[in-house]
Amino acid sequence: MKHKRDYTADRRLPYLCAIALLIGALSTGAAWLLLKLIALFTNLFYFQRLSFAASSPASHTLGWIAALLPVAGGLIVGLMARYGSDKIRGHGIPEAIEAILFGKSRMSPRVAVLKPLSSGIVIGSGGPFGAEGPIIMTGGSVGSLLGQWLHLTAAERKTLLVCGACAGMTAIFGTPLAAVLLAVELLLFELRPRSLLPVALACAVAGFLRPWVLEADVLFPLQVAAPAPMALLSCLAAGLASGSLAALLTLALYRIEDGFHRLPLHWMWWPALGGIAVGLGGLLQPRALGVGYDVIADLLNQHILVSAAVALLVVKAVIWLLALGSGTSGGVLAPLLMMGAGLGLVLAPWLPGGSPGLWPLVCMAGVLGSVLGAPLTAIVFAFGLTHASNALLPLIATTAVAYGVNVLWMKRSIMTEKIARRGLHVHREYGVDPLERVHVEDLMSAPQTLDASLPADAALAQCRAGTHVHRYYPVTHGRQLLGMLALRTLEAADPAQVCGLLLEPDRGYLLPHLSARTAAGMMARLGVARLPVVAGPERRQLVGMLSLSDLARASAAHAEEESVREKLLGN
Repeated sequence: MKHKRDYTADRRLPYLCAIALLIGALSTGAAWLLLKLIALFTNLFYFQRLSFAASSPASHTLGWIAALLPVAGGLIVGLMARYGSDKIRGHGIPEAIEAILFGKSRMSPRVAVLKPLSSGIVIGSGGPFGAEGPIIMTGGSVGSLLGQWLHLTAAERKTLLVCGACAGMTAIFGTPLAAVLLAVELLLFELRPRSLLPVALACAVAGFLRPWVLEADVLFPLQVAAPAPMALLSCLAAGLASGSLAALLTLALYRIEDGFHRLPLHWMWWPALGGIAVGLGGLLQPRALGVGYDVIADLLNQHILVSAAVALLVVKAVIWLLALGSGTSGGVLAPLLMMGAGLGLVLAPWLPGGSPGLWPLVCMAGVLGSVLGAPLTAIVFAFGLTHASNALLPLIATTAVAYGVNVLWMKRSIMTEKIARRGLHVHREYGVDPLERVHVEDLMSAPQTLDASLPADAALAQCRAGTHVHRYYPVTHGRQLLGMLALRTLEAADPAQVCGLLLEPDRGYLLPHLSARTAAGMMARLGVARLPVVAGPERRQLVGMLSLSDLARASAAHAEEESVREKLLGN
């Protein structure tokens, strides 16, 4: 038992943590650059001035000419995607997931440069997107490039990629804990010290640097009264509404994307077509353009009439769906926050038990958690954006219900549907691997050995007389393992030749305390289906054999736990 550990962390963990500190700083700088690019292009497109000062497209005085600006932005980005890198298309998170799970966490330098530039152009020309998706892609590129420059494994590169992505999100929103949870729920696909600690440190660095580089204040400060018990029923209703809205948005987005794929035009032109919808929507509702953080704040604080909010949010939803479905570059978090908050504002008069400001907040989290398939991230994210401590219980209840609607109704989330359409399936449920719950000593079988001095003909007869005939047999001298002998070698050998002279090249061995998962990995690396188990690396005393069929028994036990229903009391 003394050899068994709860964690697989090794001496490389401090090294990864040190690199993560650097990535946290670099990603904060990337977030600053992205926001400055958005401000620059907003000023260039809508006010014809060279300035990095923050401004809103809604205050322009261009009249109908402003409807052409999103078209121009979409055309520029379409050209950048075709002749630069098509990886800049989309909102960034699915692309990051694909790089992590199927691309060995390798991103190109082009993406690191073109993604923030294209997003700045799209959002600056009025695109109804947020900066978080692009910064996740950009920060992830920073981490991936540094990981490629260093001598690291693909798993370690994944950790650094996620460090950059989540540090960038922290710098934009000032929500480090939510960024860490986003890593766990959506990007890492594991919960190990090897990945969790570097990501947490990168987010902490970004959180500490944010007041110096960007701003120190909470993005949407909000005060709500403590909810009454009746609020629980209202949270259930709000969760159902939020989950339904999230499902409808997801379905609509991919129907629109399918429509673009049926067009007899190269995809390079699609963002310009999406820009037409954005331009027309901007004429109807100028505040639907751009990132819209000011609109989210007004919705949370009920500074918008319900009728005006409905009109604004319908336009926002339509232009966001059409623009994103066209394959342009932009994020999803800010638009989802706005639409969720708008839903809560509309429902607030009919939801008793809480102050009016509570319902835009909880619906905002519900829609976000349901669309992303990341409820914990959404709960902590909403809390981090507002610091509304009285809203924590309603946030949990509403987001849980909304997430349940998504799980039961939708096969995939907006984050994984695009990947699935490329033939790559992502399973979103995490659990302890059944092979991690048992060890080699629990599964190994008694060894059928051959003595090193035994002639080949006698050894062959002994093998064929056994209960099972194997492809490889352990050869011992006394109880000490000398090596493995292939059955085909015995069959082709001189009958008088002894087993000790026919051994295969040493392919390694297992130790009893190793997990079954480690054993399976070793078999995969060596390309064998059976390995000897020795008591220790010094004496190599043979104590058992482990085969793939032994490993299958662990998975069979797990399958029984999942499928066999039992009534244990009351019989």
